[in-house]
Amino acid sequence: MKQRLDKLLSVKSIITIFCTLIFTCLTLRGTISGQEFLTVFTVVVGFYFGTQAERKNGGDAV
Repeated sequence: MKQRLDKLLSVKSIITIFCTLIFTCLTLRGTISGQEFLTVFTVVVGFYFGTQAERKNGGDAV
């Protein structure tokens, strides 16, 4: 359990969660459109999970 919490609090995880919250707030306020949110969110989450998958496969992910 502690190991999972440590992984959750890694820098990439914090940035991913933070970006998600910020862009969700901007979308709800109407500052950016839903399409812009979807684009940014897809890139951020795709990068995060892509590097996680690469690391599990033994690659040298950032």
